[in-house]
Amino acid sequence: MAIRTLDQLGDLRGKRVIVRCDLNVPLKDGQITDDGRVRASVPTLTALLEAGATVVVISHLGRPDGAPDPKYSLAPVAVRLSELLGRDVAFATDTVGDSARGVVAELGGGGIALLENLRFNPEETSKDAEVRAGFARQLAEFADVFVSDGFGVVHRKQASVYELAEALPSAAGLLIEQELGVLERLTVDPKRPYTVVLGGSKVSDKLSVIDALLPKVDTLLVGGGMLFTFLVAQGHKVAASLLEEDQVDTVKEYLRRADELGVTIVLPTDIVVASKFGADAEHVVTAADAIELTPFGASGLGLDIGPESSARFASEIGRSATVFWNGPMGVFELAPFASGTRTVAQALADFDGFGVVGGGDSAAAVRALGFEDSQFGHISTGGGASLEFLEGKRLPGLEVLGWQ
Repeated sequence: MAIRTLDQLGDLRGKRVIVRCDLNVPLKDGQITDDGRVRASVPTLTALLEAGATVVVISHLGRPDGAPDPKYSLAPVAVRLSELLGRDVAFATDTVGDSARGVVAELGGGGIALLENLRFNPEETSKDAEVRAGFARQLAEFADVFVSDGFGVVHRKQASVYELAEALPSAAGLLIEQELGVLERLTVDPKRPYTVVLGGSKVSDKLSVIDALLPKVDTLLVGGGMLFTFLVAQGHKVAASLLEEDQVDTVKEYLRRADELGVTIVLPTDIVVASKFGADAEHVVTAADAIELTPFGASGLGLDIGPESSARFASEIGRSATVFWNGPMGVFELAPFASGTRTVAQALADFDGFGVVGGGDSAAAVRALGFEDSQFGHISTGGGASLEFLEGKRLPGLEVLGWQ
């Protein structure tokens, strides 16, 4: 792994460091419901503070459409960050305005501040590189060096990710180093058997990663809403379950290629089918080739993999040496349809090999279901970035840091 790291920035004592974190956490009624990304940012911030630097933290949260929106404020994150660091984190109510300038100017040596949501400024995500560069120059006025540690955004060419790294001496933080180390273990001579578990709603979201991983894995387990397109590709009917008809031929080709490559694709043999989408829906377990034969007929909705399939998936995970999981097995937010995801999570938690939860909805699911981060080999902070890395795509936020 070749990328500029913190130790290449030299002595940081007395210097001001601006750090791009990914603090894009879920909020409900102004409260953080999953602080995983905040906790993941702590090691780098602690290392910089212990090195004697004054730290200015920047991040986005949600998609506020380029204008201030109170429901996307980072204020609750500043409170949680203060708790985790054990010190006050000053909070600026804007990003490059009077509040930000004032808060940064008042920071004493070794102090830390968090600026308001970057995406309250339309320049952050502008498609015009010059506009982004202008915003990056404003951010650069707050610091002597830049540390990029928001792995969840390195696949985006945005001002605080790309142009800011060009405007100041820059390096990757500890989180990005860790994430790259994990992903390289998944792509460079992984220990075998190597199993990938893919879920989530749409096949189209996973096309590139399936294409890239098929030649590299031994077993591919398919769950979530995307499984129904696979079932249709095998000639089965799926009632009103989620289906991407325009991807059926693509999936047929994946099934053919897998057979050619000697890769085992494991599809669910039983499905939890519901009368409607809701926690109070009537539901039954049925064979995967009999979804339309339930009492709900053609209006039945497949919302989870069944117990037989869950047990098979857990068995495949247990006999593997390397496992990467991205995407829940069903609608885990609704208790009657969380069992498949819980079983996969438990299998990965009990797993003796190298297991990676691939961020995004998978990370949210394991925490929502009561698992601790420490139960897994690694929980990525970047679902989309992880997938694009595995697909072999160029990630601008890493390339600008010298990654090769």
